[in-house]
Amino acid sequence: MASRGTTETSKLKQNLEEQLDRLMQQLQDLEECREELDADEYEETKKETLEQLSEFNDSLKKIMSGDMTLVDELSGMQLAIQAAISQAFKTPEVIRMFAKKQPRQLRTRLAEMDRDLMVGKLPRDLYTQQKLEILTALRKLGEKLTGDDEMFLSTNAGSALSQFERVSTDLGSGDKVFALASVEVEKAKQ
Repeated sequence: MASRGTTETSKLKQNLEEQLDRLMQQLQDLEECREELDADEYEETKKETLEQLSEFNDSLKKIMSGDMTLVDELSGMQLAIQAAISQAFKTPEVIRMFAKKQPRQLRTRLAEMDRDLMVGKLPRDLYTQQKLEILTALRKLGEKLTGDDEMFLSTNAGSALSQFERVSTDLGSGDKVFALASVEVEKAKQ
């Protein structure tokens, strides 16, 4: 565990270098094939490639400035794994949005569920389970919850969500993830 992140950092660097090489090759190929393309096609393709380079550059700036780190991304994935292991979340869509740190999409999903419940398209028990998952994910992502949402969580939270809360408070401990996984595997065997 002492070298945690070293392999991932090396792979990230390799991927970044490959992406830069691919974009540069794309520009070179475009110049070599310029005569074979009409002017509009050439300009459009060049514009798209330059936009990709600009986005790539912005991503590199974020990584270098510390706004986005590999550790943050891995922490999000680790929380998602913890959620799946503890069975706090049963909805893959919520786990995915949580892992990708997408609070807006989670809030949109919650609004859709509210609407579906009102029109009778979503059963109350499924609504409660998924709303609990979404509100817990939003809280863990540092989002502000309304008083009603906090009340809903405290009223309806079960042991699985409590277990998720307890385990996920210490992101740095991979040992807890494995310990929890062992417990869940043992439960499944019985």
